[in-house]
Amino acid sequence: MKIQIIISLLLLTFNASLSAQFVPFNTVYGMQHADIVAVDIDNDGDMDVVVSGVTTENSLQVPKSMIYINNNGVFTPQFSENPSTYQNPVFTPDFADPTVIKAVDGWYYAYGTENTWTDGHHIVPIIKSKNLVQWQFVSNAFNVRPSWKTDGGIWAPDVTYINGKYYMYYSLSTWGDSNPGIGLAIADLPQGPFVDQGKLFDSNSIGVANSIDPFFIQTGSGATLKSYLFWGSFNGIYGIQLSADLKSTSGLKFKIAGDAFEAPYIKEKDGKFYFFGSIGSCCEGADSQYHLGVAVADNIIGPYKNKNNTSILISGQEGTLFLSGNSTLGWVGPGHNSKIITDDAGNDYLFYHAIDVSNSTLPSGATRRPLMLDKINWIGGWPSITGGFPNANIQISPVVTQ
Repeated sequence: MKIQIIISLLLLTFNASLSAQFVPFNTVYGMQHADIVAVDIDNDGDMDVVVSGVTTENSLQVPKSMIYINNNGVFTPQFSENPSTYQNPVFTPDFADPTVIKAVDGWYYAYGTENTWTDGHHIVPIIKSKNLVQWQFVSNAFNVRPSWKTDGGIWAPDVTYINGKYYMYYSLSTWGDSNPGIGLAIADLPQGPFVDQGKLFDSNSIGVANSIDPFFIQTGSGATLKSYLFWGSFNGIYGIQLSADLKSTSGLKFKIAGDAFEAPYIKEKDGKFYFFGSIGSCCEGADSQYHLGVAVADNIIGPYKNKNNTSILISGQEGTLFLSGNSTLGWVGPGHNSKIITDDAGNDYLFYHAIDVSNSTLPSGATRRPLMLDKINWIGGWPSITGGFPNANIQISPVVTQ
């Protein structure tokens, strides 16, 4: 219907010279448009044009929108660095187990699990954005695969800018691996390349089965500053302090959660520590029951408890439900969230992956997990997402003033 409207509009009001204004959709700006809408954006009585579709960047198709303002018959492109609205997913085809940071160059960068996309294989894909909702592929994190383990993929990277460099803790594992491990790689630039520093530990050396899904955090300041790594997948969530150079462990491991979780993340806020953990199977396509639970503690080492004051150290305890799928709404399997990102207006946002029930697998047969973004509301000291499900509606964009 929208296409018919714009065609009629073009026939009635555009002559041949004006039609030429739309050539840039497919040439200069590389737009392969899917939808064109005529609307009076600037309220001056004439019809402007909004084009929504995709553009090809680095051999990948990424979402893009263009606005053309009608100035007395001359249609001028308006570049929007900070679109007012967005809609999930914010990046496709796949971006599992994301971690998101703001780099010193002013861009936001996201890093995802190794996977084969429609354009080929990516060893930790890196994407970037100025506004948190429009992302473009940059590069792969590694030129050379880490060699301390002979087989496995690089999963669930966790990146932090510290000491003037970008530190990436990552999992190296096969599916059902009896001895997976966690390594460290460091880069001078957010887009890499990351240079491997070797193995931090594996399951055998640390004494924790399925040692994957690392998360790095520092708490305190000055003399009380401490660096921790948390990790684990359905065999308990553990933490351990790191040495001053962040390249080795220090002291004894400790346990903060039972066997219900993987992919730990901890948010320090208002003197408390909020634990987010993923529950269920990540990778069963449209049948995935993956979801997120949350618990809170007064100390980073716990005890973490749900709203009913029940410890998540107890086997099977999932914490308080935070985010789950809804096949009727079109998205299932939300989980493995990034660090929470706070926009320039103080709003908190959660990046995570989820599964589109209508397009749930990649060509390889692996589960397709696009990148999602939803706002967090803090109510009574607890985080929540409106509805408790991935939001597929048009939403207000994060505030980014740069």
